[in-house]
Amino acid sequence: MKIRNELNTCLFVQKTNDIQRQPHHIKIQKYTDICNGNLPAVEQSLSHPESCLFPDNRELSKDAARNMMYHLVITASAVSTACIEHGMGQDEADTIADIYIRKADSCKDSDTIFMLYKEMLLDFTERMHEIKKQHVISLHVRKCIDYIYEHLGENLTVHSLAAYCGIHPSYLSRLFTAETGIHLKHFIKMAKIDTAQNLLRYSDLSYLDIAIALGFSSQSAFIDSFKTVTGTTPKKYREVFYQGNP
Repeated sequence: MKIRNELNTCLFVQKTNDIQRQPHHIKIQKYTDICNGNLPAVEQSLSHPESCLFPDNRELSKDAARNMMYHLVITASAVSTACIEHGMGQDEADTIADIYIRKADSCKDSDTIFMLYKEMLLDFTERMHEIKKQHVISLHVRKCIDYIYEHLGENLTVHSLAAYCGIHPSYLSRLFTAETGIHLKHFIKMAKIDTAQNLLRYSDLSYLDIAIALGFSSQSAFIDSFKTVTGTTPKKYREVFYQGNP
């Protein structure tokens, strides 16, 4: 074994510094919310970058950006495997991971890589949510979700959606949460922000035009909501991810 001496040294240092590896099954449990399509829970975990990105303090490079890049690659592989086990097609899961690894490979700083890292986990979560949605039994919830995406520019409320579905608002709210794991108001907000990200990425629309198109009361309201959900401003997001008109 060519690295025997180096291996023994590293193991000794880890033991001396009380560095403990997380068991494999514990790491996989961290991806439960992603596999369940639970966006609120994933967003909450991403609010603590030091714990969600470096769960066992592994230093894979002395260079901060390169170290983060390696962790992104490891996470991409682990998450794609977990999603495959929960119903996502292997080609789709592996391709999502490959896309983000290629994107990260061209990044020069750790902040940009971490933004990609968060976007990757949210994309996996959103796709798993879509997959779970396909198995939703309730016609009311399916109709509600389709209506939301078709009318993002309108003032969507529980009452207006319940009227469209022909059921009581309280019943729709309980049913939606029970079947999707997400509160209806939060789902509406996330649908708007998800669409805003695509518009910032692939269009030249101004922030005001995007705010109007997605039914926000003002440009500032859109910016505040976008920053709350993504952790960055629309301006910064477009600077990093803009790809021009498709």
